[in-house]
Amino acid sequence: MTAADTEARTRQIGREVFARIDRSGPVPLTKAWLDDRLMGIGTSDPALKVQLFRFVDTLPYLKTTPEITRHLAEYLREAERDLPRWVRAGLSVMPRGGPLGGLLAWAARTGARQMARRFIAGSNVPEVSATVRALRARRFAFTIDLLGEATITEVEADHVQKQYLELLAGLCREAAGWADDPLTDRDDRGPIPRVNVSVKLSALYSQFDPIDPEGTSRAVLRRLRPILEAARAGGAFVNFDMEQHAFKDVTLRIFKDVLTEPAFRDWPHVGIAMQAYLRDTEANLDALMKWARDERRCRVTVRLVKGAYWDYETVIAAQNDWPVPVFTRKPESDACFERCTDFLLEHSDWLVPAFGSHNVRSMAHAIAAAEAKGVDPRRFEFQMLYGMADPLRDAVRSLGHRVRVYTPYGQLLPGMAYLVRRLLENSSNDSFLKASFADGAAEEVLLSDPASPVIRHSSFEDPPMDHPRPQAAPAEGRVPKDEGRFKNEPPTDFAREDSRAAMRAALATVRQQLGRTYPAIVGGRALPVGATIERVNPSRTAELIGRTASASVDEANAAVAAAQAAFDTWRDTPVDERAALLRRVANQFRRRRFELSAWIILETGKPWREADADVAEAIDFCDFYAAEAVKLHTPHRRDVAGEDNTTFYEPRGVAVVIAPWNFPLAILTGMTAAAVVTGNPAIMKPAEQSGVIAAKLMECFEAAGAPPGVVNYLPGEGEVIGPVLTNHPDVAVIAFTGSMKVGLLIQEQAARTPPGQAFVKRVIAEMGGKNAVIVDSDADLDEAVKGVVDGAFGYAGQKCSAGSRAIVLAGIYDQFLARLIEATRSLTVAPADEPGASLGPVIDAEARDRIRAAIERGKSEARLAYETDLGPLAGQGTYVGPTVFADVPEGAWIAQEEIFGPVLAVTRANDLDDALRIANGTKFALTGGVYSRSPEHIAAVKRRFRVGNLYVNRKCTGALVDRQPFGGFKLSGIGSKAGGPDYLLQFVLPRTVTENQLRRGFAPEAGAGE
Repeated sequence: MTAADTEARTRQIGREVFARIDRSGPVPLTKAWLDDRLMGIGTSDPALKVQLFRFVDTLPYLKTTPEITRHLAEYLREAERDLPRWVRAGLSVMPRGGPLGGLLAWAARTGARQMARRFIAGSNVPEVSATVRALRARRFAFTIDLLGEATITEVEADHVQKQYLELLAGLCREAAGWADDPLTDRDDRGPIPRVNVSVKLSALYSQFDPIDPEGTSRAVLRRLRPILEAARAGGAFVNFDMEQHAFKDVTLRIFKDVLTEPAFRDWPHVGIAMQAYLRDTEANLDALMKWARDERRCRVTVRLVKGAYWDYETVIAAQNDWPVPVFTRKPESDACFERCTDFLLEHSDWLVPAFGSHNVRSMAHAIAAAEAKGVDPRRFEFQMLYGMADPLRDAVRSLGHRVRVYTPYGQLLPGMAYLVRRLLENSSNDSFLKASFADGAAEEVLLSDPASPVIRHSSFEDPPMDHPRPQAAPAEGRVPKDEGRFKNEPPTDFAREDSRAAMRAALATVRQQLGRTYPAIVGGRALPVGATIERVNPSRTAELIGRTASASVDEANAAVAAAQAAFDTWRDTPVDERAALLRRVANQFRRRRFELSAWIILETGKPWREADADVAEAIDFCDFYAAEAVKLHTPHRRDVAGEDNTTFYEPRGVAVVIAPWNFPLAILTGMTAAAVVTGNPAIMKPAEQSGVIAAKLMECFEAAGAPPGVVNYLPGEGEVIGPVLTNHPDVAVIAFTGSMKVGLLIQEQAARTPPGQAFVKRVIAEMGGKNAVIVDSDADLDEAVKGVVDGAFGYAGQKCSAGSRAIVLAGIYDQFLARLIEATRSLTVAPADEPGASLGPVIDAEARDRIRAAIERGKSEARLAYETDLGPLAGQGTYVGPTVFADVPEGAWIAQEEIFGPVLAVTRANDLDDALRIANGTKFALTGGVYSRSPEHIAAVKRRFRVGNLYVNRKCTGALVDRQPFGGFKLSGIGSKAGGPDYLLQFVLPRTVTENQLRRGFAPEAGAGE
């Protein structure tokens, strides 16, 4: 059969399917009819649909009538101008309380539950058993999906495993008594399992992470093996669900790992989902087939689907500037689905096809292609979602094909996310079901080849994109083409094996360079090394990273002299050349990205992603400040007849940069780059704990061609050379990031004007925080718990932006605290060079002892809710495990003072006003956060939570240059935000030059001589 014949047969089968579809719909005034009418009303208007779906997603968290009615009113009011007139009219009289409010709340809950039951088969094993019996009575097979996304605690992962085991036990026991149905229970090879379950691997391990495929696989398999053993013993089938693209490779790895074990190697009743909207699916299918054929030598099933995470994948790619992993046009996904269909049918001896689709064209093509290839129709099946397109499901079954219904079950709370996805799928502009049933699109258009020009350019198949098309990530070492338009450096995607291999190789290479000594670099030359500072690996204190010079007072004075000598020439160097230096430094970072990350991991104990983000931020500072400097140094002209007026900026003079160790490359680079690009020679004084990384930064400046004296590297003890640098009369700018105590001392000293100093020093200081995250009573607990844990314990709490306080409203306090403790317990404390480390050590023994003392003090002020048992790690490095205090009084020392370690204080608040009062009740004002689903509460927090950086429904760390300029006020900082549009103004002085052009009554014409 030719391709043309197959195409003709596809359309013929499609027309037959359409002819068999019962379009009469449910009987009027029945429950099904009312459900359809309600969903039609709710989804007919785009603005109303969005707000109602947001409300439905929030509804499980709302416990009282006033909460329900308030949220519904808030969501509708938020989009009031865009809503239909009848909704606006009803909004004005919507009750908030009383009997009518209670009736509205009851109706909302009842309606949501009824809608959920349409897509969710039951909340327990007996209910789902009744559902599948009803499906079998209509000659449909089934697969059961346990609702819920990725778990955040190991207790939850254990519970998920238990649910799967109970589900298998109950269904297998019941299935033994079912009558045999050849349509659902046999294929061309013989009997197939009647019980079929789908498993999400991320639900079986709370720390599921593609950065550590080996550790993730080990942990998942501990819980997965008993499930597979129970399924095999009970005669059930297990399918591995596929989730977001980042999880794909590790999911495939676990699938192959477990199915090559002796206990499961010859078991054919297992499968995996593959998503046709991913660009690499065809290559993955080919590799899977060769594995099944050549290595495992036993068939597996492939559930081919289009994919359910399109919005998520495109948004994540856009945020990170990564290549988009999915096809961005629906016809491309449909065409890929057909190509994958052909491949599966050609290799159905090893990959048994299960086509998951509601698209008549896709199903018709599968049937026609099977006929053309001579594949027995019993060899493959179709799979469709429970509660969707029942008439289409009946039509396909009536053709004699096995149809399996993907049947979710679980509680309403975890099921809401699933429900909203299904509602969106039913009502999206590019939904086949909507086009064919609601919008009445022509059948011939719906049955057209998705690769044909008609389909590629039709309004149905190629709707306008809701999101901007993300661009591919720049190649490492490439200068952005548009140097005037800043773009954040993409983070490394550690879901990719090549990225993980590059980091492993860099760590191995750097380890071969340990133990070296790094001299101070002043005026372009290395100074003789006298005293030194040793740096050991905080993860493994027996490992010496290297030694840096410990500069003397004389060498500090020499550094100032060298910088001063370079000032005049560098000041007069055109800004374009200064900006070009920063871009060359950024390219050095790109070229050495993994190497620099490895130094950060080993010297300061940052885990892989944190170290990579440090390098990416350093790149961003260079590129951003280069672009901003060019704009800043464009003179402002305000000429009038006979008079020229020009305002411009010039540098202040020698800049001393005193940097911390917690962002050892990024912060030192950012402050130095800002000084240098605005014409100020800089002296880099790194923290003693990160001097080796600073030496690598100096290497990058030298390789980029920094003139002698423009950048000077001066490692040393802060107590020895700090006062020399900050008090020196030739130092004009002090850029400092560190503790409040030192920052205030620098500010005090800089205010003096000793003899020989003809200016007032400019101090730029970022001094830390005691940052709070408010958790509202309607917060999504999955997001709130994970966000608080990540913000508090990322890099062992050693960020000035760390969320060290959680202020939780009373209505959700106990539930939040219980999950928070278990999520904290589930973290992996390990050496930072291990990819699976949730957090590593603190920076050194002094920090460890100080944090431990703070924990002991906290025990006298509040209830110790959780303290990590470090075991052997305690003697290996400078570790402090995550620690949680509960019921912390707002005035307690641990709730007021910056500890700079993995210590979280949890405080109960009566209501939002109380939470805001507590949150604002410290001397710091750096970062803060809120988790809330209430538009009015979010608006109130935005107005009243007085911090420099406020984060809504996300963790309070991880600011990016230009996107989230970083810095606070009160005792958190002096100066403008780093990475912001006005940061460079702190390093320059404005000047205005006025020239009279009038000569004896004559003035040249404007622009003359230009």
